Amino acid sequence: RINQVLPTITGEETRAIQRWMRSVIDRLDRYKTEHKRVLKEATTLLELALWKAKLFDNGGVEGEEVRTTMGSRKRARKEVRVTSGANIVIKNVLPFLALKS
Repeated sequence: RINQVLPTITGEETRAIQRWMRSVIDRLDRYKTEHKRVLKEATTLLELALWKAKLFDNGGVEGEEVRTTMGSRKRARKEVRVTSGANIVIKNVLPFLALKS
């Protein structure tokens, strides 16, 4: 119906509708940009949370019980980060959070 009415409107009404449409499109663009920023932040937080959970699942790489060197702790933390499964989880969660183009 709107496609039938718009072509028949002339003058100031047309300009007012065009300004309104432009403002709606501009707001949508801002929301999309904000969504991308929030999505990136959420993805990072999810990855860190999975890494932390994996650290604790492995008996705590930071554990006090076993004496380890700083280098071995760093290697263990890096290994747990790589094997935390975050890449798999994020790959399967992201489609539910991403905007459709």
